[in-house]
Amino acid sequence: MKKTERQNKILDIINEKPIETQEELQSVLLGYGIRTTQATLSRDIRELGLRKTASGSGRQRYIEKENVSFENAVYYREVLKSGVLSVEEAENLIVVKTVSGAAMAAAAAIDNMRIEGVVGCIAGDDTVFIAVKHKDSIPGILAEMRGI
Repeated sequence: MKKTERQNKILDIINEKPIETQEELQSVLLGYGIRTTQATLSRDIRELGLRKTASGSGRQRYIEKENVSFENAVYYREVLKSGVLSVEEAENLIVVKTVSGAAMAAAAAIDNMRIEGVVGCIAGDDTVFIAVKHKDSIPGILAEMRGI
């Protein structure tokens, strides 16, 4: 099978069902008769620009980079509403406390909401650190986060 055919099938698969891991994707591809190594699959994912985002179940799933719909934006807000306990400033960071196990979903939601001034997030089990571009953008980010 040609590389482009395999990559097109990968896109079809991730758009049809939530795929959380490379192993899961490899297994689904095998079900279609497409054998691939983990290294090849990893390269395909990178070349296709796939990324992970929170799915409806709170787990992660692969999506195409441009595939952030209105429905996803609404979902991200719901993730934050249901999982975030507090949002506080800490020097040049914002610290988000979540219910246990919800930090990764909250971080993915924050990253995907493209809030002005947010550079990125690091998540643990119940804590998210939000890196901000400029310290003076923190009040606006806090206001937006607390508004959710």
